[in-house]
Amino acid sequence: MGKKAFLTRRAPEPIGPYSQAIQTGKLVFLAGQIPLDPASGRLIEGDIAVQTRRAMDNVMAVLEEAGLGPDHVVKTTIYLADMADFPAMNEVYGSYFKGTPPARSAIQAARLPKDARIEIDVIAAVD
Repeated sequence: MGKKAFLTRRAPEPIGPYSQAIQTGKLVFLAGQIPLDPASGRLIEGDIAVQTRRAMDNVMAVLEEAGLGPDHVVKTTIYLADMADFPAMNEVYGSYFKGTPPARSAIQAARLPKDARIEIDVIAAVD
């Protein structure tokens, strides 16, 4: 079984040797997205709600590049710098899933890339 990589300029370019997303078979695995501005490559300023929205917008841009949307997402993992941010993150995150939400894990991480407050990775299923 082969694999296909996806890259969009509407999400931040990878900051290391990885792909924004890889499809193998009927699954698409997205690399973790942090709240980087795709145009500047810089971490955006703001509270966890602002950072969650930017990270989710990056996720959605990569999904769209793969021909998918939020309804295709089957699993997410949320990494938070501070679990106290969970309620505000949860409110923003939930607004992206109108139908059945995906399975999810939420973890407090000691440190995230570029000292972001949040990172989100996703697994999506192709119809």
